[in-house]
Amino acid sequence: MDAILLVLRTGMQWNALNATGICSSSSAHRRFQEWTKAGVFEELWRRALAGLRQAAGDRVGVAGDGRRDHEGAAGRRAHRPEPHRPGEKGAKRSLLTEGRGIPFGICAEGANRNDFKLTRETLESIPIRRPKPTRNKPQNLCLDKGYDYQEVRELAREFGFTAHIRSRGEEQQQLAREAGFRARRWVVERTHSWLNRFRAILIRWSKKPENHLALLHFACAIITWKAARAEPLPG
Repeated sequence: MDAILLVLRTGMQWNALNATGICSSSSAHRRFQEWTKAGVFEELWRRALAGLRQAAGDRVGVAGDGRRDHEGAAGRRAHRPEPHRPGEKGAKRSLLTEGRGIPFGICAEGANRNDFKLTRETLESIPIRRPKPTRNKPQNLCLDKGYDYQEVRELAREFGFTAHIRSRGEEQQQLAREAGFRARRWVVERTHSWLNRFRAILIRWSKKPENHLALLHFACAIITWKAARAEPLPG
């Protein structure tokens, strides 16, 4: 686990582990692949989220966003093309957070996918059972203008969320009217920054999507675990 954490934190290639004396690169990578296949990193994240809910109750304010990862080894690979974005390469992650920015759901795809097309996959990726929303305690889903589609509103209702979606042009008008106005989704942007502190995610040497997703789950587990222990989070 120490070797895998070192790779996640520093972004070093697996072969560089041979010089650290922790273990051989082949052993660390083999164990990483075994744990990825067994869902160990997602389970770590699930347990951290369960501990967070036990410590602080249900927090159901969430926000979603998608951002492209910096191009690395995987960024030079071709992804499934879309007719209107045939030349766009790289990788994107779609992230769901609670009100303080703790990651509740995440998925990764090619950069040629529109953000709103990842909404269902992101909502389905929540690793714990959500509390049932009620009239007195609704669960809010805050999204920007990139999600201003009827398909997204229907998905929000299907999953029991109350959608709050900025219409196109609304945010620019409010920015012009109100000094110091900040977008409601800023917590998601901050969590993207937290994830990018793990350089294996920022650089992304992983060519297999399942390996990259496992590193994302591991990073989400660390962020959530620190929040559950009330340790200061970066940023």
